[in-house]
Order: sequence, then structure tokens, then C-alpha cells
Amino acid sequence: MKKIIGLVVSLTVIAGVCAAVLAYVNTITKEPIAAMLVQKTVDAARAVMPAGVADVAETDGGVFVGKSADGAIVGYAVTGADAGGYGGDVVLMVGFQADRKTVVCYKTLAAAETPGLGMKLNTPEFQTQFGGRDATTLKVKKDGGEIEAITAATITSRAVCRAIAAAAAKLR
Repeated sequence: MKKIIGLVVSLTVIAGVCAAVLAYVNTITKEPIAAMLVQKTVDAARAVMPAGVADVAETDGGVFVGKSADGAIVGYAVTGADAGGYGGDVVLMVGFQADRKTVVCYKTLAAAETPGLGMKLNTPEFQTQFGGRDATTLKVKKDGGEIEAITAATITSRAVCRAIAAAAAKLR
């Protein structure tokens, strides 16, 4: 019985020390991770803007506005998400022309799709299909649309279409 109590106490002390170390590491890394996420979002917004953007500013609603050198609005960037990806949430930064519905391009912020299949959502061959299209009408060919789905990853392709449509809805 004494041996069991000694083991329980030892295990409790070890678990307590591990928890304290994890809590300490979390407090040290929390702010740098948050700052990197913000920077990643800003960089993605700049990357998806149409040509001719000289300045990008974020509004209160999380919409990035791209203006030309003379101050005219050239385009927008906004995040769109869909929970229906094969691996869960698909989160995209989507660039739009000044008309607020024509897609420029997108950049993936988060996706846990299958490597080699669903993660092909990041390939230029798949991404270029969206440029110049109306975000409110995007569908894969299997659903009567014009987007060629990623082979063996139709679920991911549909999630990308819905995420872009969600971004357009947020922008409106």
C-alpha cells in the first residue's frame, strides 16, 4: 500500500511539473503566434489584390481595401471559410475586383485536406480557374458549374467554391 501511495505521489508531482512547464511555454509563445497569424493574414490580403494596388488598409469588419496611388478603390480582400472540407475547415483569403463579386484569386490560410489530393487546392492549375469569375455562381462541374474539381477531391473543391462564396457574402 505504501508503494502505491509513493507511486501516486511521484506521478502527481511529475504531472504537475509538466503542466507548469506547458503553461509557461504557452504564455511565452502565445503573443508571437498571434502576431504571426495577423502578419500571415495581411500578407495574404496583399497577395490576392488585383493589379494596380498601391496601398492596402484593413477596415473594422476585417475587409482589406486596396487603393491605387490616386486613392481610387481597386479591389478588396476578405476571408471566407467553409466547414465542409474533407479534413475540416477550409479558410481562404479571397481577392475581389472593385465590383465586389469578381474573383481575382485566393490564398489558403488554413486547410487540413489530404496531402497529395485535397491539398492540390493550392496548385496554380486549380486556383487559376477562379480568376475573373463571379463568386456567387461558383460550382464544380459535377454540380452544374464550370469549375473542374480536383481529381479524387470533389469535397475539397466544393468547399473552396463555398468558401469563396462566403467571402463574397461577407464583402457585400
